[in-house]
Amino acid sequence: MVTNGNRLWRTLSAFNHSTRRWAPIPLRNAQSQVTQKLSLISQTDTLRTQRLSLVSWNIDAFSSRPVSRAKLILGHILERTKSPDIIFLQEVTPDVRASLLDDARVRAAFLVTDAEDQMSFEDVPFATMTLLSSARFTFGLDSQKEGDEIEGGGKFMPRCVSRVTLPSKYKRDALCVDIIPPTVSDTVFRLINVHLDSLWDTLHYRSQQMEILAHVLREPGCNGGVIAGDFNAISPGDYGLVDKNELVDAWVALHGRANPDGATWGVGVKRRDGLGRLDKVAMMGLRAKEIEVRPGPIEVPRPGEKPVEIPWSDHCGLRCTFTI
Repeated sequence: MVTNGNRLWRTLSAFNHSTRRWAPIPLRNAQSQVTQKLSLISQTDTLRTQRLSLVSWNIDAFSSRPVSRAKLILGHILERTKSPDIIFLQEVTPDVRASLLDDARVRAAFLVTDAEDQMSFEDVPFATMTLLSSARFTFGLDSQKEGDEIEGGGKFMPRCVSRVTLPSKYKRDALCVDIIPPTVSDTVFRLINVHLDSLWDTLHYRSQQMEILAHVLREPGCNGGVIAGDFNAISPGDYGLVDKNELVDAWVALHGRANPDGATWGVGVKRRDGLGRLDKVAMMGLRAKEIEVRPGPIEVPRPGEKPVEIPWSDHCGLRCTFTI
């Protein structure tokens, strides 16, 4: 029997403009009220297909100017024609976390994990963070009936946030956010943001981690979800881990295994070993519709000089659209 490790329960936070601070939202305290309200809605509304977009990015904690690069990466993500509904970030340092929470674009438009304290950032060089667009996610009961302008109608409701402790050489964990689709009170999907163990000598840890995460998607009360982030798939032994745990690799589902354009690691480097697809999106109970790699350098401004182009990270970003 695979155990899913210890759970550290957290909250999502939203920026309170009246008090100018991040305030945790008591998700579990409102659970009985939420369930009652949604049960009434689900009796009268028809289940609709919902489309969500996710961007996952390892933003590289160790290269120079991590805060400046993180701001530019965030700008690159948000300034597209349509910004994503979900953002998974890996290798977030305490300084980068502070800059994200102080960013006006984040404060205005996102629900954010780990905003009320930095407990998850203690005794580790970096951690993961998840951002949910307030255009698609809400804590308000009434807005479950709103959102006709949104594809499928209505907004998702986050139910709870937790971190799953994983067997790890580097104290890695999995950041989980449970979400309830509009008008469906008894259906829960799980968003899991991961940064699996690094380097060649930790394949046995990655194998255990993937087995645990697949089990987390199959826990009682969970109808499936998505595992995305830095899988650190750097060896041939990593290639079969998604299939072994009966999950769907979104890139393979949409582009096949032989497509050479899925590499996300080694920005600007032509790889011949086929081992560059470190970042992945794996899912269960969802359907992948689109997936693309976000390549290209970013411009770093320099006062009084021409901007310089640098890689934003040693990883490219991944953008994936899927339906529930």
